[in-house]
Amino acid sequence: MLNITKAKAMKAGDPAISDGSVKGLRLHPHRSQNGRGAWKLRFTSPVTKKRRDLGLGTFPDVGIADARDAASASLRLVAAGKDPIDERKSAASAAIVETLTFEVAARKRFEELSPGFKNAKHRQQWINTITTYMFPYIGSTPLADLKVADFAEALRPIWLTKPETAQRIKQRCHEVMDWAYSQDMTAGNPVLSVARLLPKQPSKSKRVQHHPAMPWRQVSDFYSAKLAGGQKSTHALMTFVILTAARSGEARAATWDEIDIDAAIWTVPADRMKAGVEHRVPLSSPAVALLRDMLERKRNDLVFPAPQGGLLTDMALTKFLRYHKVPSDTAGRTATAHGFRSSFRDWASENGYPRDLAERALAHTIKNQAEAAYHRTDLLEQRRPMMEAWGKLVVSA
Repeated sequence: MLNITKAKAMKAGDPAISDGSVKGLRLHPHRSQNGRGAWKLRFTSPVTKKRRDLGLGTFPDVGIADARDAASASLRLVAAGKDPIDERKSAASAAIVETLTFEVAARKRFEELSPGFKNAKHRQQWINTITTYMFPYIGSTPLADLKVADFAEALRPIWLTKPETAQRIKQRCHEVMDWAYSQDMTAGNPVLSVARLLPKQPSKSKRVQHHPAMPWRQVSDFYSAKLAGGQKSTHALMTFVILTAARSGEARAATWDEIDIDAAIWTVPADRMKAGVEHRVPLSSPAVALLRDMLERKRNDLVFPAPQGGLLTDMALTKFLRYHKVPSDTAGRTATAHGFRSSFRDWASENGYPRDLAERALAHTIKNQAEAAYHRTDLLEQRRPMMEAWGKLVVSA
């Protein structure tokens, strides 16, 4: 039987010493230090029927009596049909779950989801909204302690005042808690029932507000008064957005290698399109003239660079329109850059252009999958006369 004298007399590299008191308990001498070793219990797993070794600490930090007690307890688990190594891992996981907070879980899930976001803006919105509205309330709360009421109280301040934002945050919290539930970190997903503790939101049809859009008959006057002759990139960018009916983000990031001035085509790559599909824009004569002017002032690869040479911010056009107090509707709301897409769409409808051409000009996704399957062309040349007529209308005043 192993005793303290034998254990202290161990030499580095000696063979393992069986305890003799508890079946399977052995002391493995340290590889380079005399008088030190590692306790291991060899047993046959009742689950896998395979031989396994369970570490029980090091000698002399763990004494002989303590090692025997730990080994005996582990063998009782084996007799009960449990694998002590698996039980130890489960206990460790449970301890981690007990201290895993909502913020830590949310950030872990965000890291896993990040590669799938289409653009940086959506990626940052995902985590920023949770950081702003949820972390102050439940960020430090362990996952296992979270209840339906915790999420409801965090969402309550914006549930009615910012319903769209609240719904998005609720969906993101659901994603986090569903992820946790799938890994047995929680007993369920409390976000599923959160709406039952909150007042009913107004129907989506009543709360949707479209981007303020300038009536198309006023666009020419706006161009003449505020944009014609402007020397700043903002003036040129605003004009280009109107002429092409493009989203402002697509135009802001436009580079010269996307522009074919001779062919009068702007090709927006798929990774910068909302639908994730390459989009070709037939450039009208006014758009080509604008680009030739910008080419003479070229400073880098960007068509519409910021004064410092980088990318113009997404607020550049918004600030421009607010500064000039450009009204758009009877409610007096300030026009938005995105709203000019609606101006173009209204013009196209009222002037007899086919819906298919107008929708393709706006790069709208065809929601009907059966219909979309048959659309194999972007009708570039068919769209060209429409864009030419729109361009001439814009600069006609």
